[in-house]
Amino acid sequence: MADEQKMPIPAKIDDVNEFMKERVGVGVSFDVGHRTLIILKKKVEIYYTTGLADAEVVQRVLSKLMSINDDERNTNKVSEIIENRLVHMQVKRTESIDDCVDQFLSGLIVVFMDGCDFAFVVDTRSYPGRQPEEPDTEKVIRGPRDGYTENIIINTALTRRRIRDERLRLEMMQVGERSKTDICIAYIEDVADPNLVKLIKKELKEIEIDGLPMSDKSVEEYLVKQGNRPFPLVRYTERPDIGAVHLFEGHVLIIVDTSPSVIITPATYFSHLQHAEEYRESPAPGTFIRWVRLTGIFVSLFLLPFWYLITVHPELLPQSIDFIGPNKDDGHIPLFLQILLADLGIEFLRLAAIHTPTPLSTAMGLIAAVLIGEIAINVGLFTPEVILYVAISAVGSFVTPSFELSVSNKITRIFFLVATAIFGVPGFVISITLAILILVGTKSLNTPYMWPFIPFNLKALLEIAYRTPVPLTKYRPSITNSPDKTRAPNS
Repeated sequence: MADEQKMPIPAKIDDVNEFMKERVGVGVSFDVGHRTLIILKKKVEIYYTTGLADAEVVQRVLSKLMSINDDERNTNKVSEIIENRLVHMQVKRTESIDDCVDQFLSGLIVVFMDGCDFAFVVDTRSYPGRQPEEPDTEKVIRGPRDGYTENIIINTALTRRRIRDERLRLEMMQVGERSKTDICIAYIEDVADPNLVKLIKKELKEIEIDGLPMSDKSVEEYLVKQGNRPFPLVRYTERPDIGAVHLFEGHVLIIVDTSPSVIITPATYFSHLQHAEEYRESPAPGTFIRWVRLTGIFVSLFLLPFWYLITVHPELLPQSIDFIGPNKDDGHIPLFLQILLADLGIEFLRLAAIHTPTPLSTAMGLIAAVLIGEIAINVGLFTPEVILYVAISAVGSFVTPSFELSVSNKITRIFFLVATAIFGVPGFVISITLAILILVGTKSLNTPYMWPFIPFNLKALLEIAYRTPVPLTKYRPSITNSPDKTRAPNS
């Protein structure tokens, strides 16, 4: 809503009460709190939302205001006296009743005074939710155990705690005509690319929708306009230390209220391959962990289609390793269908484990792994080699740091497999080439998705292959276009 369209606060307090009754449902919605006070012969109305406002702070504010009648006698400066008695960290004056509604529905107290065309807004937010704890998907052996939560206030505090720079900016805006979802754009002013910050603000302000019930995912779809491309164009994290690292590199974080996942922009394909554990170890072990992880991702993508290719075309194998491949007498189902069914079966088990209560998920896993797998082999549904290679590919998917990328890789793997089954060797080569071309042509917020491979940057590519010691990382990644390119002031 533009400023010129916002309704001013009526000077008559009865008009204010009538507006709040019609607009907000005072007296209808049980969680809308309303108190009327007479302070120095002037009527004062206080509105707040129970459950979103801190009850102790609300009581303290009411107590301070009611004590004015005992301490003051000057009835000509009621508004100044009330403002001075609102002893709280954040108190601001507003002249728009629309702003008052938005603020009080976000958990703030709004104080209206008869005869005044302005109101005081007191920040008393205390959102219900859990305390910071280690994220399940980004666990580390060493390092902090706190993580982002569904509370945007806690999330910004966790970020500010790690970056005590006066140039860290946490800009808040609301998106959604009805939901009015709080979204915070976090960046370091002289480190982040100003054009990127402007682009993100522009995209967020242009969102026109009644609500964002899926919070961060809905914001992502408006922000990067992914379309039907399977590859993730933003990175998510639930760890404040990872968020802080990316802010120092020149990235911009988007924190959405009610979501424990923070969006990191811009993101490339290779940024999804890194994990905090690599930086919690010294360079040599960190590099080893990274290479193990990269090998697992490579295996999850190419093992199944390649194994199928050399199995149906054994002439491609050198004589020394021609033992690879199932016994041609085993099984009655075509090999392609065996692989596809086994691969989809693992997805069935994964989804079932997610939606199964924890005490039952262990038993379900044992039943699936032992009974179903063993019986499927005994009855000839699958050959043992199919189970082996599908399981190896599945483990490779699980070592992928980004869940979004692991799902994208599964889709890509099935695409490779289908193309290989239909067209043989040309299908295998063409499908891989097509996937690479799609990746090369993809951009995330005007950022090349395959950087530093394309456009080629040898130094950045080596830093992906090798976990560089922190004292040697004197420059920020060139992909962020940071105005301040050096991380070491004297370098």
